[in-house]
Parts: sequence; structure tokens; C-alpha cells
Amino acid sequence: MTTEWNLLAEAHTALLDAVKGVGADDWNRPTPCSEWTVAQVLQHAAGDQLGFAAAITGGDGPSWNPFAPSGEPIEDPVAFTTVAITAAADAWATVAADAAEVPVPVPPNVLDAVTGVGACALDAAVHAWDIAVATGRPQPLSPWAASEILVAAKQIVEPLRAWGAYAPALAPADGDDAVTALLRYLGRDPEWTA
Repeated sequence: MTTEWNLLAEAHTALLDAVKGVGADDWNRPTPCSEWTVAQVLQHAAGDQLGFAAAITGGDGPSWNPFAPSGEPIEDPVAFTTVAITAAADAWATVAADAAEVPVPVPPNVLDAVTGVGACALDAAVHAWDIAVATGRPQPLSPWAASEILVAAKQIVEPLRAWGAYAPALAPADGDDAVTALLRYLGRDPEWTA
């Protein structure tokens, strides 16, 4: 069985494209994750993708703590990212679209397949946004992906706020599009600049 997850594919493409756009001097730039540099955000995002893969397959997760990324230089950031997103995509490809219980590395540690893949896509997509805006590039999210991710976010983010994984939600504003609504819900300022 191979399940195609278009949302996850789009989020992974956004993350990989954001990484490809990072210049050699950009890795230590600040990001919307106020305590982390671009390199640390990538280490976190890649680690989370490996964490999702490990939860599904029972295999090994990242060899580093994604919540305490070192920020050390990554020899080949594109390859580093590709390994992580490929592991996650391959793991999710084994999950039926109607699966009611899929192990995941976020509370409550078991989600239905659609919500679980949305959580995995959320992590890749929001960090793609972080990296893109930190390096002065256009935001990479489509309105469709943002809308789909927001559905999953509303099911998993509140408990994670207590752990500091997400800042408090920002108030919506008139005229918010789907991407802006997602960013505000995740506690990110859509107008953030380095």
C-alpha cells in the first residue's frame, strides 16, 4: 500500500525550497523563532520529520534533540533536509488515509491519519516559512496548504503551547488570508522581518 499525501508533499517541497534558498552567510540569521537561528530552525524541523517517521515505523529518531538544536554548521543542508523529509514521506506512505490511530511524536501521541499528516505538514511548512522570511525570501505557503494545516493545528497546538512549542495566538485581523490566519494562530507575526 502506498498512500499519497498531497499536503505533506507540498509542505516538504516548501521546506526543501526554503533550505535551497539559504545563502552561505544566512545560517546564523535570526528567525521568527526568537531564540533560534536559521541553522537551528532547520535542525529542529529535520529532527521533527525524523521523529514522525520513527513514531510510525518504530525506527530510530534523530540523533540530536530537535528542541535543543546546536546551530552548528550543516555540511550539506539540502541533503540533510532531503533525508529527513524522505523518511517522513516514506513512513506516511504506509499509512492508510482512513487509519483511525497513527502513532505520532506530539500529544496525545496517537492521531487519526489526516490529523497526523496535517501535524507533520504543519511542522515542515511553518519552519519553511520561518527560514524563508528570515532570509528575505517570499513566504512559501499556498492558501490551500495553509487552510488544511490550520485544521490540524486547531486540533493539536493548544496543548503544545503549554510546553512553549508555540507562542500564544495573535488576534485575527480583517482581511487575513489563509496563510496569515495560520501564522497568527501559531503565534507568528505575518509581518515579521529579520
